Amino acid sequence: MKRINPQWLELVRTVRQQDTYFRLLGMDITDLGWGRARLELEVGPQHLQPYGAVHGGVISSLVDSAGFWAVYSMVPEGQEATTVEMKLNYLAPVRSGRLAVEGRCLKLGRTLGLAEAQVQSQEGEMVAHGTVTMMLLPAPGWARPASLPPKHLED
Repeated sequence: MKRINPQWLELVRTVRQQDTYFRLLGMDITDLGWGRARLELEVGPQHLQPYGAVHGGVISSLVDSAGFWAVYSMVPEGQEATTVEMKLNYLAPVRSGRLAVEGRCLKLGRTLGLAEAQVQSQEGEMVAHGTVTMMLLPAPGWARPASLPPKHLED
């Protein structure tokens, strides 16, 4: 059975902390495992739309990112993934606090991966639910430096 290499996980966390989009939104990967991902975000004034609730694009970014990492954690070496479709239901407004999104891979096929993600408020209320379909593609040669540890280990 395959599992994620802890050295690869540590590298992902380090690289994500340097990612400009993650930093812009303040997203943080707090847990990443085989077919699952958890991200969190502390709501600030930069996340709010004019009526005082978190902008839908922020929620969408959380769902897309959690879905991506849940699928990508299982994608074989030499392949990448990109979102080709996302469906999102906004269930309740959020004005402050910490948002957490849990993504899980529902299906990984030869060419597509399907994930779902649930966003919860700090109080534990589900505020959004989405599904994300990812297309699997060959990774470009530059995407895997020789110094990168293997992504998966065999038990």
